[in-house]
Amino acid sequence: MTLQELEKEVPKLLDYTKTMPEELRRLSHVKIHPPGSLIHQKDYALNYLGIVAKGENRVINEFENGKIYMIETNKAIDFIGEVTLLANMPKTSVTIEALTENTVIYLPRKESEHWINTDIHILRRMAERTAFKLYRSSYNNGLKLYYPPVFLLADHLVRLYEQAFTNTPAHDKAPSCSFTLQKTRERLGEELGMNIKTLDRAIRSMQKDGHFSLVKGKICFTHEEYLQMKDYLTTFKG
Repeated sequence: MTLQELEKEVPKLLDYTKTMPEELRRLSHVKIHPPGSLIHQKDYALNYLGIVAKGENRVINEFENGKIYMIETNKAIDFIGEVTLLANMPKTSVTIEALTENTVIYLPRKESEHWINTDIHILRRMAERTAFKLYRSSYNNGLKLYYPPVFLLADHLVRLYEQAFTNTPAHDKAPSCSFTLQKTRERLGEELGMNIKTLDRAIRSMQKDGHFSLVKGKICFTHEEYLQMKDYLTTFKG
């Protein structure tokens, strides 16, 4: 697939690529990353700037003891390597893993830097995306330090439910809008920053209180139970 074909397939992409110099367009190449694959790995030299045209990925930090901490998840349209590039650092600081199939446009770093240095439009788009992620991180900073595991789990499940049904009309959000969490305990623990024992205790406590059911080990809840969790969060916050 070429950049031009991708722009036709994803019209919103044009807002990011419309001022791209012709030379850089010729040097670009499109790559598709399957779910579960690594797009970007920590401590590797950044040779390309990426623009994610389609897909969702997660940003993680890997430690020497093998533990993984999930920083955030991002959806297209987004950049890959923009923080390293803007900070003028040679190596990447995080690992990025594809959650769904990701279609990424890769641009050579040197030419990308020249484009960003001379084009206020793409610099502003990059700054907006970087600022949005920083704002989101700052807004939720400290949540895991000051709230108990049950609260963190409930808050996470509420957010996942709202993301899943974000395009569902209000009149359709009836008790039939059930939600099943299709994630392993390991993945959920990484996202919450909890070890498995702590997570299991939080799950058993919430199940006992009737916030959700477990079906073949998976967390399942209805729209009514989602509302109960929202009430619990509101009450807990005082």
